Amino acid sequence: MASGDAVSVTYGSGSFSGCNSELTIPVQSIGVASTSYGFSGVDGILGLGPEDLTEGTLTDYPDTEIRPSFRAFVGISFEPTTTESDTNGELTFGGTDSTKYTGDIAYTPVTTTSPSSYYWGINESITYGTTTILAETAGIVDTGTTLILIATNAYSEYMSVTGATEDETTGFLAITTDQYDDLKDLNFNVGSNTYALTPNGQIWPRSLNTYIGGSTDNIYLVVNSIGTPSGEGLDFINGYTFLERFYSVFDTTNTQVGFATTAYTMPPPTNAFFGRLNVRMLASLFHEDIPALAPSRETTLA
Repeated sequence: MASGDAVSVTYGSGSFSGCNSELTIPVQSIGVASTSYGFSGVDGILGLGPEDLTEGTLTDYPDTEIRPSFRAFVGISFEPTTTESDTNGELTFGGTDSTKYTGDIAYTPVTTTSPSSYYWGINESITYGTTTILAETAGIVDTGTTLILIATNAYSEYMSVTGATEDETTGFLAITTDQYDDLKDLNFNVGSNTYALTPNGQIWPRSLNTYIGGSTDNIYLVVNSIGTPSGEGLDFINGYTFLERFYSVFDTTNTQVGFATTAYTMPPPTNAFFGRLNVRMLASLFHEDIPALAPSRETTLA
């Protein structure tokens, strides 16, 4: 790419257009945005998706892909918090931070099922307690999606087993205190490993209910619908509210994704929420075809 070349990218909940920067980093493209929307309160966007998704982002070279500047892996840590301003995320290039996770990192290959295979896609099933709500299928892991999104049939089943109802104001699922007391673990089964979201891990922090336009007294769930039934090749998105409970690794060398438990996998302090990075991290470099139900949490890199 030459300095000044026009560039334009559309994500699930925002876009930018501008030109290639005069800043030079070997084999790396840096864009300067002249216009953008959907990214208020952040300093920039760091896209770490597969390079196929970069085709078409160079305005004057629609068939050109932007090749990544590294062939390694990226470790990501998010931590629950109860405030909007707590910057506690960490991004590690070329390695992991063992102080941020417990036990071992378990890896699973990137799925071959399209269109999930174009992103950081994996295969998993989801159970609520012992009840299967989504049989093994393909979906993606994405730091730029706020909620956990699941296929419409799985969403209906989740509503049924939890007793949740849709809140018209926020678009979130809402439950009563009695229903919260009865919540079971929501289990994400990946290969031979199970990653369980406890009842606390399934709720939006009540101290931040007003952030989504909700009532301060309500209990909202972080699971919502992806908008299409299972069998579409992209049947779930493990978003930010999943990743705040588990350490994640995106391994480009071996085409695999890894997860490990953290201190926040088990119930953290009441009303826990997810942290932020200082540059918005989009591990899968979204385009218009990926649904964005709720405004993605802006992330900032320290």
